[in-house]
Amino acid sequence: MLFQQALLEGAFVIEPEPLRDERGFFARTFCTREFEARGLASHFVQHSISSTVRKGTVRGMHLQRPPHAEVKVVTCTRGAIFDAIVDLRPASPTFRRWQGFELTSDNHRRLYIPEGFAHGFQTLTNEVEVSYLISAFYAPESASGIRHDDPAIGIDWPLCVSSISDKDRSWPLLDVPTVPMPA
Repeated sequence: MLFQQALLEGAFVIEPEPLRDERGFFARTFCTREFEARGLASHFVQHSISSTVRKGTVRGMHLQRPPHAEVKVVTCTRGAIFDAIVDLRPASPTFRRWQGFELTSDNHRRLYIPEGFAHGFQTLTNEVEVSYLISAFYAPESASGIRHDDPAIGIDWPLCVSSISDKDRSWPLLDVPTVPMPA
């Protein structure tokens, strides 16, 4: 696997190194040793999937606050998404900055999202499925989020929003401007 440090401190894009032959390819998508060698979380207690029908749908921006903060490894297994993360760790040099990534079922990229980040995505195609490895059990009392359209963050979503849940639309706004990070 190839680990590329994102512009936001602690986040990584992970790409498989496929072994190809006439049948197709084989690639490792997770290895405890490789994650641990980079100081990354390697114990995941949940594996979840989401399915989204309509292109342009936004899911997010979600996070779990301490003591149930979580690391996520996100993969698009069907279709394509624009995945956005926001660093909400006050002590981080990239605090309140965002970065976006295109994850598709064709490019097989994974996004490693550290604790303390808000995460969301917009579907770029119809019929999208996203897979999540999650390091902490879901704790409703720690569930939180921020608005996908918060002007203090300024995420540049690639499409007009076709659908978003009432819950995601009602997350609070932040009050301090951020610096967008280029893709």
